[in-house]
Order: sequence, then C-alpha cells, then structure tokens
Amino acid sequence: MNGSNDDIDRIQRRLTALRTEVGKRIVGQSDVVEQLLVCLLCDGNALIESNPGLGKTTLVRTIAEATNLSFSRIQNTPDLMPADITGTEIIREAGGDREFVFERGPVFANLVLADEINRATPKTQAALLEAMQEKQVTTAGETRDLPRPFFVLATQNPIDQEGTYPLPEAQTDRFLLKILVDYPSRGEEREIVDRYTTGAPDPAVDRVLSREGLQRAQQLVRELPIADDIRDRVIDLVRATRTAENVEFGASPRASMGLVVAAKARAFLEGRSHVTWDDVAAMANPVLRHRLIVDFRAEREGTTADDVVATLLDDAD
Repeated sequence: MNGSNDDIDRIQRRLTALRTEVGKRIVGQSDVVEQLLVCLLCDGNALIESNPGLGKTTLVRTIAEATNLSFSRIQNTPDLMPADITGTEIIREAGGDREFVFERGPVFANLVLADEINRATPKTQAALLEAMQEKQVTTAGETRDLPRPFFVLATQNPIDQEGTYPLPEAQTDRFLLKILVDYPSRGEEREIVDRYTTGAPDPAVDRVLSREGLQRAQQLVRELPIADDIRDRVIDLVRATRTAENVEFGASPRASMGLVVAAKARAFLEGRSHVTWDDVAAMANPVLRHRLIVDFRAEREGTTADDVVATLLDDAD
C-alpha cells in the first residue's frame, strides 16, 4: 500500500474509534455496524432490510456525525417525484429581476438515507439509482456532481409489501451490500429500554474521522493486497452461483469485484494488511444474497439465497 505504516495505523485507529462512537448510541448490532463501515470504506451503497423500529435512522445519523458527513433523509412514498430527490429550478425575484435558480434536493448530501425505497415509483427509484451509479444528477439539461464521498443507504420493510414497487434485480445489483437487521437479544433490548426511557439526551458523539480521512481510508483499502489463490477462490465462488442447485439466476462479475473489495475493507477494518478467507466468508452473504434468484422449488421449500451461499462456502473450504 502507498502509505507509511504510521499513516495506515492512524487511519485504522480512527476506524476503531468510530466503532466506539457508534456504540455510544447503538446497542449490539455489531455485524450490522461492521457491514455499514465496510460499505463506506468500499465507497459503495447498501440496501438495509429490517422491520420498523430497529434503529436504522439513528445508526446512519450517528455514523454521519462521527465522520463529519452531511446527512439527509428521504421518506419514499408513491407520490414522490424525481425532482423531489434531485432538486429543481425555481424562479427567484431580486430587485425586480427574475432568474432561474437551482434548488438542490436532499440527494446533495454525503450520506443519504432513503427510507422504504420500494414505496417509490420506478421512475423515482431510477433517479436515485442513477445518482448512486454516476455520482451525479442531470436536471434541466445540466449535469451536477454530487458531494464526495457519496453514499446511499436504502431501507425496505420485508413484511409490509402492499402498495410497494419492488426493485428490479438489475437495480438491486447496484447495491454493494444487502444488510439484514435482526431483533436485539433480550439483554440488548433491556439496555435499549433503560437507555432511552429516562429522558436523558442522546449521548454526544465525537468526530473521530474526517471526510478526507475516510477518502484516504478508501484509497488504502483499494491498495490492500489479496493473495492470488484467495482472489481465484472468490471468482470460483461467484461463478458457482450461476450453476448452483436451486438457483435460477446467479451473480455477475460485479459481485466478484464487490466481494474482493468488501473482503479487503473488512481486513483493513480489523487492523490487518492482508485478506484472509474468513474475510471473504464474512462478506459473502451481504454481497451475494440480493444477487441470487432462487427457483420456485427452493422458494416452496423455504430455501433462501443465504442457504445457497452457505452451501457454496462449505464446498469451497
């Protein structure tokens, strides 16, 4: 990697401190926090699936505060228009003169939380996904760059599907990770209740990583080496999804690239300068679960994409 050991150690210590700051407000959910930080280190976007009330907004807002990133939240509804996200030109009067001025939408932030993305119409979803892919928006014939770094963390509710517009598979493939947020344990839920029912203000969060520091970390992650044999095993794992039993459609080469980079990011987050197969195995489900389509027989038997990935990982060992 192009950087002194002191520089690398400093960034990795900041990332450890970032986890600590997030823990001031978020109880448990260590895997979810790790996967979100991996996503940020990869300069990627994440699709977060969970039931309501599990702290997604608090988690994302806390990460934004601790990294000094600008934050915005979009509540997707069926009547939301693309211009409500990207912005639009308005007429402004000044001194008797009128001029068109571009009013920026909420997508012009470093960290955008798109709540219930599957409640937006396909046209609005496409506008957001274009911003994710191109890091820019085009309105009124003019292309405008989005702030860097730029991330979209989109949520969807797995149980309330009435009145929704599910994302097509080609669009879900744009998300680096699909993160599942589960209910807390009994002890964690007790701590949450004790912490947030006393009327005390939310714990203060320190800014422990700057935007420049995050971008430097992203660069170091890309430069982190991966052994040829591990890289080849990643490729073989992704290719195996295309011929696996119970799979109708497998993952594309984008998944191979995503899994390699995600494994690098996890290794860097753990304070290491090399990738192990454990890093790959830990990131395989978040990277692959939304890129596999199981067939009708598997759905009928209750076999999920995670089950398929687990089987393929066993075969790869």
